[in-house]
Amino acid sequence: MAVKQSHYEALLAEYCDRDAAIALLKQYRPYLSLIPSMRRPADSLVTIPLPVARLKKDDPRHSHSAKKLSKTEMMPCDLAILMCDPEWKIKLDVEIMVFIHRPDENFSELLLRWRQTQVFLDQDYEWLMPEAERHMFSDKAEQIHPLFVIFPETSERILKGLKGANLPYTVRNQTVSEMDIYAAALPSES
Repeated sequence: MAVKQSHYEALLAEYCDRDAAIALLKQYRPYLSLIPSMRRPADSLVTIPLPVARLKKDDPRHSHSAKKLSKTEMMPCDLAILMCDPEWKIKLDVEIMVFIHRPDENFSELLLRWRQTQVFLDQDYEWLMPEAERHMFSDKAEQIHPLFVIFPETSERILKGLKGANLPYTVRNQTVSEMDIYAAALPSES
């Protein structure tokens, strides 16, 4: 059975919730340790579904000044998880980019989304933050990590590719029937 659009949509909607994002990180333990406070994990991260960043480049017309040109770009990842200090409410220098396997997406397309994200985030940037966290300074991180979410229905070729490229992944262990029930509660595609 192939990955359905409803499976993808259900996971994307689910991971918008901070508790679900924390549960995702629990499935890949090395990233769980990146959460600054396990006593207050929900206050220690910000989730941005289908994230947008403002990329900044030096203005060649003003090479002697610090003036920058900016361009707003939608990132090819599905979710950005930004770590933040729960006390000071500031963004830290660790970010996790989540890539959910999309219907009819092959390995090269999935990998290309990560590579495009790396290219975008290799320059100065700032996130367009959710309204509640708009006050946070959201500039470039020092550590950017990928996490791929695949389904039991995902092609063996993709799993083999992720393993071969030594990329972190987790297999979504929720059954299709549970996901279909959840997806049925989502607004229909028009």
